[in-house]
Amino acid sequence: MRSTTVFSLPAVGKRTVNSFLLQGERPVLIDTGVPGTGPKILERAAALGIRPSDIAAIVVTHGHIDHFGSAAFLHRTTNAPIIAHSGDLGAYQQGRIAKPLVPTGPFGWLFGKTPVPHAHTEPFVPHVILDGPTTLREYGVAARILPTPGHTPGSISVLTDDGDLIAADLIAGRFLGLLSAPANPPFHDDRGRNLASLNAMLDLGPTTVYVGHGAPLPAARVRRWARREQRRLDRLPARDRPEVRRADATEPRSRS
Repeated sequence: MRSTTVFSLPAVGKRTVNSFLLQGERPVLIDTGVPGTGPKILERAAALGIRPSDIAAIVVTHGHIDHFGSAAFLHRTTNAPIIAHSGDLGAYQQGRIAKPLVPTGPFGWLFGKTPVPHAHTEPFVPHVILDGPTTLREYGVAARILPTPGHTPGSISVLTDDGDLIAADLIAGRFLGLLSAPANPPFHDDRGRNLASLNAMLDLGPTTVYVGHGAPLPAARVRRWARREQRRLDRLPARDRPEVRRADATEPRSRS
């Protein structure tokens, strides 16, 4: 019997930008969409019988505007604490992406020229600031938050005890989820470090990978993609080749 159920709550399009609801003893919201999509996320939660006051916590996976854009609004509406990693604190405090975007390919280069990734939103300070792994059990969900740096310094993922991985932008559906094939998202701060984080999560044995952009992916398919990505990185000239390190997912730590 499953202890936690994952519900997709698309904030933009059918799955262009996703939020997620983890339903255990209490519901926990993962990611908050772009600015202005908070009411839509709450409407989708209400369709599942979840009231704003039911939400126990809001987890923000990283400091890109399409993941924290409605965090301040949703906190005010739900009174749920926001949980995020210290590595992206600057973006949350400024209400915008805190450093230049690094494209992963031509699509990222073009997308980075549009106003969308550079939008501003209401700033906030997370109520629980992580600097290592932690658990969501005190919020009623059998799941762990694990640091997965690379996409941004403060990227985190959530792994449920049932084997569902909320991977945010460790990986994506191609063209922001338009195609349900594994791909890099448009940007990574450090492509090699991101791959190391993805491999570390796959080593923990998830069965399904939920992504910020696109439909859920079978973990076996993501593993095959990760091997191809490693070969692509290995073919780069030595001066351009990122160092692929193993991400650390050890003992729970947090500070509030």
